[in-house]
Formats: sequence, C-alpha cells, structure tokens
Amino acid sequence: MSERFPRRRFLATGGAATALTAGQVLLGPALLGQDGALAGVRGHGGVPLPTGLFTLGVASGDPVPDGVVLWTRLAPRPLDGGGMPDRPVAVAWQVAEDERFRHVRAIGVEVARPEDAHAVHAEVGGLRPDREYFYRFRVGGEVSPVGRTRTAPARGAANRRLRFAFASCQNWQDGFYTAYRHLVREDLAFVAFLGDYIYESVPSTTTVRAHEGAGEPYTLAQYRNRHAQYKTDTALQAAHAAFPWIATWDDHEVDNNWADEVPQDPDLQPHDRFVARRAAAFRAYYEHMPLRGSARPRGAGMRLHRRLGFGRLATVHVLDTRQYRSDQPETLAEADDPARTMTGAAQEKWLVDGMSRAGTRWNLLANQVMWASNDRQAGPERVFDFDNWDGYRAQRRRLLEFFGSGRAANPVVLTGDRHATWVCDLKPDFDDAASPVVGAEITGTSVTSGGDSDPVAFHRAYDPVMAESPHWKYIGNQRGYVVCDVTPARLLASLRIVGSVWTPAGTTVATAARFRVDAGRPGITVVDQASREQVQALRTTTRRYDVDDDQF
Repeated sequence: MSERFPRRRFLATGGAATALTAGQVLLGPALLGQDGALAGVRGHGGVPLPTGLFTLGVASGDPVPDGVVLWTRLAPRPLDGGGMPDRPVAVAWQVAEDERFRHVRAIGVEVARPEDAHAVHAEVGGLRPDREYFYRFRVGGEVSPVGRTRTAPARGAANRRLRFAFASCQNWQDGFYTAYRHLVREDLAFVAFLGDYIYESVPSTTTVRAHEGAGEPYTLAQYRNRHAQYKTDTALQAAHAAFPWIATWDDHEVDNNWADEVPQDPDLQPHDRFVARRAAAFRAYYEHMPLRGSARPRGAGMRLHRRLGFGRLATVHVLDTRQYRSDQPETLAEADDPARTMTGAAQEKWLVDGMSRAGTRWNLLANQVMWASNDRQAGPERVFDFDNWDGYRAQRRRLLEFFGSGRAANPVVLTGDRHATWVCDLKPDFDDAASPVVGAEITGTSVTSGGDSDPVAFHRAYDPVMAESPHWKYIGNQRGYVVCDVTPARLLASLRIVGSVWTPAGTTVATAARFRVDAGRPGITVVDQASREQVQALRTTTRRYDVDDDQF
C-alpha cells in the first residue's frame, strides 16, 4: 500500500497507551492448512489461489470498549467479479499492540465464502478499552497490509477528550481522494462516514476518472464491481487502514433520492425490480464495509441505525434516513403532514429513547440529510429541496422540541449530502424568530462530489439567502472533511479543505473555519475563519471538468 499512517500513538480519546500483560489465543495456526483452508471446511479443491488477494486493502469499524470489526475482501481481479475460485477460503487474522506484531493479543480465522464475495468480517473481542491496536490478515503465504484501529473507552469511563472526523460524498468520477491523503495525518479516534460512499451514476467521459461498467448498477455483480472500484483507491485504503470507521449510507449507494421502496423514477423502475435492486445494493454495501453481523441484510432489509458509546463523554447515534422514510413531498402543505416520516416510527422512538438514556455529556447524531431549514432562493418566494428534512417538517419539529426538552444532553447533528458546508443553529420553528435554539448542526462538505468548486458563484447565489436566514452561521463549498474535538466543556469543529480534487497529488490542506458548541448552551458560533482570498489561494489547478453536481 503506497499510503501509510504516520508513526505515532493515538491521543484521540484521551486515554494512556499501556501494554497488555497477557495474550488471548482464539484459534491457533495449526488449524490452517498449507493452502490456507480451515480445518473442517472444504477448501478450493487443491487449485492454487491467485496472487494479489488483498487488492482492496483492510478496514476496521464500529469500535466498542473490548473490540472492533476487522474487514477485508479477497479480490485478485476486483473489477471482474473478484477473480476468486468458487470455494470457501480460510483467512487468518492477528491483532497486536505494535506494528511489528511482536505482542500479539488476539488471533483467529474467518471463512471467506464465494456467496459473500469472499469478504471477511471478523468481530474481535477481549481487547482493552481505549487502546490502539494493529491488525492484518493472512491467506497461505500472502499477508495483507497492516491496519491500525482503536477501541472505545469503557462505558462510564471519565474520559476528557474525543477527537474524530466526519466526511461524506466521494463520487469517484468527480475527483481524486486528496482529502484522505491529509486525513490520515490527523490524530483521530474514528472516522464517521455519513453517506454516498459510492455513486450509482453511469460512466462519464467528461470527468476526472470514469466509473467502471457500461451504465448504472442494478445487479449484485454490478454493485460489487462498483464498490470494488472505489476500494482500489490507495488514498481511501489508507484512510480505512488508519482509523476505525463508523459508516452509514445515503441515497447513491442504491439510487438517487430513493425513499423506502420508491426509486427516483418509478415509471422506469417497477416496484419489484427496484426492491430487487435495493436488495443487491444492500448486500454489496455490507460486503464492502466494516460492519457487524447484526447489519447483515435480510433480503431488501438491513438494520443500519445503531448506537456507539465513548465513555461518559459522548454517544454517537447513527441514523438511517433512507430505508424507512415516506416518499418525498411535492408541496409545503404535504411537507407539514404529521404522518410523513424521515426515519419511520420505530427508529424515531429508538432515537428519542436512546438520547434520553445515553448518560453522556454529548449526544452526536451521525446523519445523512440536512435538518436546518435551507431556502434555496432569496426573496419572498421559498424554494426547498424536499429530500432534506425540509420535506418532513412535522417530524423535524417534534424531534427538535425533544432536543429542547432537557431530556437529551447537548445534541449536535453531523450531516453529509450537501457537497457544501452549512453550520446552523437548530430551532423547532425556523419561521418564528422567537423559536428557541435547541441544538446545532454541522453539515460538512464533500470529499469529491461536485469536483473543484466555484466559491464565487456559490456565494453569489447563497449570501443573499444567508442574510434572510439568521440560523445560518457559516456557508462554504470547498472540498474536504470536518474534525471534531470534544471535551466535557465544548465541541470544537474544524473545517479542513483541500486545494483541489482534480490533481491526484501535491495538494495542500488548510483550516477554513472553526466552530464551537458550548455544553449547556444550545447553538453554535464561528470561532474564526479564513478570508475568501486565503481560501481561493489554495487552488492548485485552473482546469475545469464537466461534473454533474446533483446538489447545485
């Protein structure tokens, strides 16, 4: 792997790094045959395996105090169905305290099965909380790249710091993953990815690099190839190998603006065909993400909303705003319908109950689409994108009134989707100046989607709208990610932007602005920000590509 994480110990959760005193052996090497077959599992018939098995790298995810999920997929021909024999293959894994694996703390074997695209999800337990670990996989004589991960602090631990990043929207065709080349140098406990990991769009000849295939994916094989193409990017592989990820989806993992069992174009996609497409997309998503077995799809359903705790400091509530939502409305009157839901009733109850009982200083929502009211046009006429929470106003008001009830400590919504940055106060009624501020939302920009942006045109369009939107505190549309540094007293968010996504290397990164949420004081303030001239000076290319930015 050409990208490497820096040689330093994590400080990201505030815990001291101490050595473990005893190893834990789960499965010994004697259980592996010479060809990598697991004892008791029929191997690949004696046919030698292809070489180059770990082309898609390694990943970890969903950290808990005693473990993480480890992921890899055997795919010597990643864009051609994987290229593996139609047989199960045993994959050994190791977890160690050190990068050289002198102090191994857990080992085991998973079976990579052809029906699962030879993907591996190893749920490792028995580790110590709030500790850095290294991991790798082995098949026969071939060893994977080394990944680094970190467990969460123990439940109830008095941890004083949590530092993480969130990102979203990484359209392969719109740019190179230059943001990840800088992200791997950050000091983080985890990365939260908030949706649009892949895009289902057709290959384009006008963009930086083209999608594989001949059109949109519809079948399981096609979604597997699309995911595999994204996973071949070395910068993305490095970001997965450097930190555990907490991932959720938005729309492009399946179909643009899909809602429950309704595609964006029902006239062209009959119901049964779309449900089959959704099932294929869900399965390929699970196969390529470091998710626990509880998320394994069952047909066209997949439980992706979940909750992760980080000591007494923070709880992360991961939302799914696609699978259970009502179809998007067409008018403001429809958007005010109390029966219209973004999450479904069961997930709404899960969220309210979980935030009420979290027992942590902060409640952080890993969310897909924008909560804050977002008028798209200055003047008396109001223009909204009803795919966002603006289309589900009654439920939004109900939840924001809950935010202000005092039953959930310090709610902060972290959002993707918009290909731009919106930093906002949250209010139950955005049309009422007297409505109280009950929380904060940071909508982060995209990794690549939309390509190199045009800040001048963006501000020309949205500065007049911002003047009419007092809950907007900051807007911008450069590419990058957001780093959040959380203490008991405050959440400090730094918007990190890159000079270009249209050149693969040599780009710079800078902090465009910083935002602060104080515990016990709902709302968000801008601490400082670079001038527009300083932001524009980061640009490293003047060439323009024709990208299809569905947000603007």
